[in-house]
Amino acid sequence: MNTEKHIKTLLIKKPLKLDCGKIINNFPIAYETYGSLNEKKDNAILVFHALTGDQFVTGLNPVTNKDGWWSYAVGPNKSIDTNKYFVICSNVIGGCLGSFGPSHKDAETQKIFGINFPVITINDMVNAQYNLLEHFGIDKLFSIVGGSMGGMQVLQFISNFPDKAKTVIPIACTSSHSAQNIAFNELGRQAITADSNWNEGNYNLQNTIPNKGLAVARMAAHITYLSKKGLQEKFGRKLQEREDLKFGFDADFQIESYLRYQGSVFVDRFDANSYLYITRAMDYFDLAKQFNGNLSDAFKETKAKFFVISFTSDWLYPTQENKDIVIALNSIGANVGFVEIDSDKGHDSFLLDVPEFLSALKNFLDKSYTATK
Repeated sequence: MNTEKHIKTLLIKKPLKLDCGKIINNFPIAYETYGSLNEKKDNAILVFHALTGDQFVTGLNPVTNKDGWWSYAVGPNKSIDTNKYFVICSNVIGGCLGSFGPSHKDAETQKIFGINFPVITINDMVNAQYNLLEHFGIDKLFSIVGGSMGGMQVLQFISNFPDKAKTVIPIACTSSHSAQNIAFNELGRQAITADSNWNEGNYNLQNTIPNKGLAVARMAAHITYLSKKGLQEKFGRKLQEREDLKFGFDADFQIESYLRYQGSVFVDRFDANSYLYITRAMDYFDLAKQFNGNLSDAFKETKAKFFVISFTSDWLYPTQENKDIVIALNSIGANVGFVEIDSDKGHDSFLLDVPEFLSALKNFLDKSYTATK
């Protein structure tokens, strides 16, 4: 698939020292924008994507020909109103849709990096994306917003650049990955590396992909994005287009067929090595550890206004982990609001049509924007 003509890239010429100790320079950041930057350049919102997201937030994704991953929330007259705001989103480094990642060539060897790509962190992702502000001449963002891994980037960004955003919206996220989340990510990585096509990360040399392993990784992760109640209501024990059990290992149940489908379509759009690198970055994320165990210190330099959002049925990043962020902010007297949205759609609620969430997001942004005028 020829994707290059659809992808805007910014070449970062200055060196970036990664947390692993390596230095990268002359590397691309792929990005997309929506809406218009006003004369004062004070209406920009930087959106951070989650694990399998990309820069195509809304409208039609020109690479996949599907709706952008946050089309419910971003667009004209939507929660993040592109008639009013200038929305920027980039593909994270380590990703596979244009930004510097394991599927790029090493300039020195002229070979595709594969797992010779340096290990990256959420901090590295954020520091790379900061270059977009300089590119657009934006001194201060109106808001930074993101859910899941996007929320981790939001927290890291405001910690690194405390005076560069007026409002901060971390959604369905955490300040450090739990043992349970690391376990699920490791399950996915093991599925990929156990696939005979993986070839120690050099599958490109054989012009093949570890599609079975990557599909299983996606299936396992997808279960964590849903909720028990939501799964039961949608699928229950319904059989897949048959009257009775087949007494075999085909997909007897609708939920089996659904998961297999999710795995198969994911393989078409995502790079297996990128999956390894990005899940690793999430597992390494521990904002409190960066401040000697004191999460409050991560935010003490900022005067930004925070709005933390969680969902009742999210067991991947449960409400308590979101509340821990609120508690840390409260302890330093930060301006922080919090809402727990009632939804049975699990962690994926922030990506779906959940009216209470979408209206809460819109109200906070629009009221905050009006207050700055």
